[in-house]
Amino acid sequence: MKKILLTGAAGRVGTAFRHFASDRYQFRLVDRFADKISEPGEHAVVEANLAELEVCQKVCKGMDAVVHLAADASPSADFYGSLLDNNIKTAYNIFRAAKDQNCQRVIFASSVQVIEGYPLDVQARVEMPMKPMNMYAVAKGFSELMGHYFAYAENLSCIGVRIGAFAENPGMKTPNGMDGRNLSAYVSVRDLSHLFVQCIDTPNVQFAVFQACSDNRFKRMDITNAREIVGYTPQDDAFEVFNVGIHNRERWYQEWQRGKSSE
Repeated sequence: MKKILLTGAAGRVGTAFRHFASDRYQFRLVDRFADKISEPGEHAVVEANLAELEVCQKVCKGMDAVVHLAADASPSADFYGSLLDNNIKTAYNIFRAAKDQNCQRVIFASSVQVIEGYPLDVQARVEMPMKPMNMYAVAKGFSELMGHYFAYAENLSCIGVRIGAFAENPGMKTPNGMDGRNLSAYVSVRDLSHLFVQCIDTPNVQFAVFQACSDNRFKRMDITNAREIVGYTPQDDAFEVFNVGIHNRERWYQEWQRGKSSE
């Protein structure tokens, strides 16, 4: 089993991913509040403040790869009060320590927020300039630029994942609770977790930024390069999951063909 450092292990995304891949990797689960990490099983749990470089050096030691999810995820987070330590310093420390401790790769969480400045009728592609609309997104953009630096200047494989509108249990939500923006940016637990697995296991990726949304009928973000480079094959479609009456035409046709052939 690969040894994976998972930061932000008590968060929504971290919890969902470790449950999805608990039998696939040997995790070291890290969070500022270790008591919030539920059901760790046989995986090691470490409470740590990642704004301290020495702490990051210790938690990265002996790891094959890092999945870095720890951050203040609030779009209204204060820069000096939170973002500087929790999103800027922590990201740098993880990259620095991963390189120093000979980790093979860092997969880090970016966000759909970095392209939020585009009109809703524009599908964002990874080669388009970032257009953040809050300081949280600015900090995520900084992480993407830092990943590029460490990949090409220091030879550390780095992959950024721009996480869309993540929902752990869509069955608990109603269609009225999902507007067009969130439906088009929706990413399910299994699709996002599958993308993380592909990012960990696919060899020979020096640097990439992937946009994590499901196979939605309309997509806020283009996912072509994730399909091509790491074999991302999302299974869910928000417009079907939330039953909003707009379905994937290709899937409908395939199901119709299967039904016709069984007659």
